[in-house]
Amino acid sequence: MTGHEAILKRYWGYDAFRPLQEEVIRSVLEGRDTLALMPTGGGKSLTYQVPGLMLDGTCLVVTPLIALMKDQVGDLKRRGIAAEALYTGMEREAFASIVNKCIYHRVDFLYVSPERLASPAFRDHLKQVPVSLIAVDEAHCISQWGYDFRPSYLRVAEVREFFEDAPVLALTATATPDVVEDIQARLQFRELRVLSRSFRRENLAYVTRECEDKALETSHILSRMRGSAIVYVRRRDTAETLSAFLNGEGIAADFYHAGLSLPRREQRQEAWKSGRVPVIVATNAFGMGIDKPDVRVVVHHDIPDGPEAYFQEAGRAGRDGQRAYAVLLHDRFSLADLASRVTRGFPGKEYVRRVYVALSDHFGIPEGGGDGMAFEFNLSRFVALFKLNRAMTRSSIEILTVAGYLECTTAVNARPRVTILVPRDRLYEMEQLDPAAERALVLLMRRYPGIFVQDAFIDEDALAGELGASTRQLHEAFLSLSRRKIIRYIPGDDNPYIVYHMPRFPASYLAFDHDVYEKRKRAFARRIAAMSAYIEERKQCRQLYLLAYFGQEERERCGICDTCLAVKKRARRHDREELDATILRLLSEQELGPRELARAVDADPGQVIERLRLLLDEGLISYASFDRLQRLPP
Repeated sequence: MTGHEAILKRYWGYDAFRPLQEEVIRSVLEGRDTLALMPTGGGKSLTYQVPGLMLDGTCLVVTPLIALMKDQVGDLKRRGIAAEALYTGMEREAFASIVNKCIYHRVDFLYVSPERLASPAFRDHLKQVPVSLIAVDEAHCISQWGYDFRPSYLRVAEVREFFEDAPVLALTATATPDVVEDIQARLQFRELRVLSRSFRRENLAYVTRECEDKALETSHILSRMRGSAIVYVRRRDTAETLSAFLNGEGIAADFYHAGLSLPRREQRQEAWKSGRVPVIVATNAFGMGIDKPDVRVVVHHDIPDGPEAYFQEAGRAGRDGQRAYAVLLHDRFSLADLASRVTRGFPGKEYVRRVYVALSDHFGIPEGGGDGMAFEFNLSRFVALFKLNRAMTRSSIEILTVAGYLECTTAVNARPRVTILVPRDRLYEMEQLDPAAERALVLLMRRYPGIFVQDAFIDEDALAGELGASTRQLHEAFLSLSRRKIIRYIPGDDNPYIVYHMPRFPASYLAFDHDVYEKRKRAFARRIAAMSAYIEERKQCRQLYLLAYFGQEERERCGICDTCLAVKKRARRHDREELDATILRLLSEQELGPRELARAVDADPGQVIERLRLLLDEGLISYASFDRLQRLPP
């Protein structure tokens, strides 16, 4: 048994690796920069966790998903592996404690967000950590030509300079050839090395369906399916109205989008994961980092912006290997709307400048001011106030982000705060406190001595753990105390903020890299065109179409998508037509019985008898005698 096989057996209990896992692990252990393309549910995390335990030092894991960080750190700790995560909202003391653990090499895995790498203070700490491997999850986010570019990912290459001997393992479920090339360039690979396995999903049937009423069709699909389902929509209001409609149709559903508070999102996500609510209607804010194997159907009520997003979201169905369906709905307006997204997604530069000026005026920023400042941002109110197009405004902010002027983030005010309003001596006189609320109060006073005179930034996860309660139960206890005016509780929020990375410039000074702008626009237009072609495809296997888009040329049809089934149906109809023609030709030459016909045409007797009945009904043949058939003249 090899060293990595022993690690796999000891900590995870498996006897063997899945396809490609071992090859990626060997590459990393050889110290080679590696890009691994592995489909969703393919066991990506083991490809850095196993070598991370074998190498002498800390494995730095960069991922944008806080939920994934928490889940994986919890899982590793339960296996007796030292792992920590640093994310927005942590207490300063907890943050410092984790950093010190890493510096003195008592942590095997440190999970961080890409935004964290931008902090000069964190970088100074990180330089002292003995990093032996850098794992970059969702690596497609570093490519400007991909569908989910995030400028913060560019910090990974800068951090590489601190750890010259540490290889980089980049992981993603989907990437086109252009994105594959760009990922390696952006992460400054010392040599080009891509390991991949087929993205093929034998158990997943892809279906597109044109319909007049998408809500009714969604209801029809879900009423015929058993098990969990995800319905993806593009707008928050659609998520809410469609969820209400499905409930009215007798289908238990809830909605999920980024406009909900964090506790409500967690509550709804958990209800869906546990199966209490089988259907979740969600924007694309839902699904990343969630490992639920028994999703039987993913319905796209609205068309995604390209095959990458569609493939990722559809791939959340059927991870248990059982038959599952990915259904994309469209109506007669859908393709025209899809084509118009190129214009909305890349407004003219004058429009971008207009949005920049409106933002700066909205926040009262004078020219030369604003650098490093953050402002809470409500997109709906902003576009209404300045009479702007919502989609074009969102796209303009993304362009300003890529250009480095500002960014829209939810990581500014995520830490919850509590102040105890009632003097300490009066607290002991109060009666009829809920036991959970009372225990929470005692813990707050013990953990935060200054909580009576100023806001204390709290770590709800840590407090809930000490109390043996869930974060939601703690949140409800705080709300109860807040209603009684015993505490002031400001829940952590992930409302959007606009953060300025440069002082305000005159609009005429704004510069956008022409090459980057035009290239990104062309790349987006290609994705839109590919998505449109996918929907309109009537002959090619849908799985083969998607595989070819990602540069994987295969020939064997899946046999279960709607186009494959249509081809089979046409083939059966063609076979029947050929059989009928042969029968009619033979009976025009001589009278024959059913058994003789079956032998003559070399076909299944049951199938021949079925065709004879139809030909009799159609008046094309008749019985010449008791057991002999003849063809009738036309």
